[in-house]
Amino acid sequence: MLIERDNRKIPVARQAELLGIARSTVYYKPVVDEYNLKLVHLIDEKFSRRMREMLRREGYRVNRKRVQRLMRFMSIETIYPRSNLSRSHPGHKIYPYLLRNQEIGEVNQVWSTDITYIRMKQG
Repeated sequence: MLIERDNRKIPVARQAELLGIARSTVYYKPVVDEYNLKLVHLIDEKFSRRMREMLRREGYRVNRKRVQRLMRFMSIETIYPRSNLSRSHPGHKIYPYLLRNQEIGEVNQVWSTDITYIRMKQG
């Protein structure tokens, strides 16, 4: 962190002032709601289209708006056709498809991965 709390020459208030941040942000500890964290993990593990009903069947007290807010927080959204999806931006670089004309004939010759969400310690 940029703030040195044990610095005896420059107080924390002065360090915050020099960095141009509010002193309250130095002392702020984020509040993590354990119930919301548990719901986020359940949504991550068992994502379905009718998430609220599934959570209610398992005994969790949730409403549609709470599930909607948590899913928005997790960047989970529905996929549906949007206008001009196939039109690329003129500034985007077009990368070549490296597997074109490649004969894939054995196991582990080609690998692919998709990292869309990685669970962190606090959600």
